[in-house]
Amino acid sequence: GKCNAKERQTKMAKKTNLIAGLDVGTTKTSVLVCEMTENGIDIIGFGSTPSDGLRKGVVVNIENTVDSIKGAVDEAEHMSGCAIRSVYVGVSGGHIKGQNSLGIVGIKGGEVTREDVQRAVEAAKAVNIPTDREILHVLPQSFMIDDQDGIKDPVGMTGVRLESKVHIVTGSVTSIQNIVKSVNRVGLEINEIVLEHIAAAEAVLSQDEKDLGVVLLDIGGGTTNIVVYYEGTIRATAVVPVGGNYITSDISTGLRTPAGEAERIKIQHGCSYGPLIPREETIQVPSVGGREPREVSRQILGRIIEARMEEILSLAYKEISKSGYEDLLAAGTVLTGGTAMMAGITELAEQTLNMPVRRAFPQKLGGLSEKIEHPMYSTGVGLILYGSRHASKRMRSGTGNALTRTYKRLKNWCLEFF
Repeated sequence: GKCNAKERQTKMAKKTNLIAGLDVGTTKTSVLVCEMTENGIDIIGFGSTPSDGLRKGVVVNIENTVDSIKGAVDEAEHMSGCAIRSVYVGVSGGHIKGQNSLGIVGIKGGEVTREDVQRAVEAAKAVNIPTDREILHVLPQSFMIDDQDGIKDPVGMTGVRLESKVHIVTGSVTSIQNIVKSVNRVGLEINEIVLEHIAAAEAVLSQDEKDLGVVLLDIGGGTTNIVVYYEGTIRATAVVPVGGNYITSDISTGLRTPAGEAERIKIQHGCSYGPLIPREETIQVPSVGGREPREVSRQILGRIIEARMEEILSLAYKEISKSGYEDLLAAGTVLTGGTAMMAGITELAEQTLNMPVRRAFPQKLGGLSEKIEHPMYSTGVGLILYGSRHASKRMRSGTGNALTRTYKRLKNWCLEFF
């Protein structure tokens, strides 16, 4: 793959102010390319290809993953007329774990400096992490000086003891390396590996929601990503390894129809809330093995979908309860991801989660933005927003390979939050 990457780059326009986001999902791989302009961010190209190298968000077949990344990248390059060299990559999967941690340090000169803050976070980061896991993000939540808590930015304040509360996201080293390997095989460098939920949250949540307390459920094909915000910072992250693919396979089994047809029926006729389905409606269901297609009541399809969707939402609710924030989420739940397009999902979610629910589309950017106004592009748009926020910082800190960058990233977290 390296040589054609070189050829591509000589043929295409070289632009320095480009940012690309790569969302390698279980059902689709998408690449978004944007250009940073004075007026903001313009999307100048995107590509999307079906993905079959992943199961539940984790690479199970490198060749297939490489092919789908290559397909999406070629499409995006062709549309934008620019060579993509490096990408921000989203990761998810059941191996991702989030935990909260506390660090305590003495304040050296009686007044808190940036260095003290950094030391406090380093102390919080020094939790026991198994050797087969690596840290992806260290997200400061709040600080405490002596007995004063809830401090967002402690620099310049006076005290003796500084405590930092942080949320640490870790992932399995092998799962992350397989993603890195797949991306590198296409001839691309990785700017940073970003948790998909954090990216999606950048694209769909408002600051007010994050302050009030909100949970984002990003329901994709293979995974449901969960992130809880309260008082403006991330309080919990989790991944439930179920998603829209489960619904498809239930339809396939329940209606005895091939998986491809089940997917089509789900998208065209699916509804996850019974009361919304007219009683008399029927749908044509193709059979297997050359048998005649059958007429099936749409209510039956609805029952199959509703049962599985309710299970996905209940599993998500369990994770929300585990965080201990379920009673503090005044802004309720925000749904995004491809499966969130299902009719009736907001009604079912309000009933299952017992809180207000809205379905969210990624925020509008410039350029071709209206072409990707779909919840399944939330992570992709989020990766670009995340990248644009960090691009200027990256210029200052230089780049390295994925692992050295993990440590650089920890050094840079300060810049991120203050």
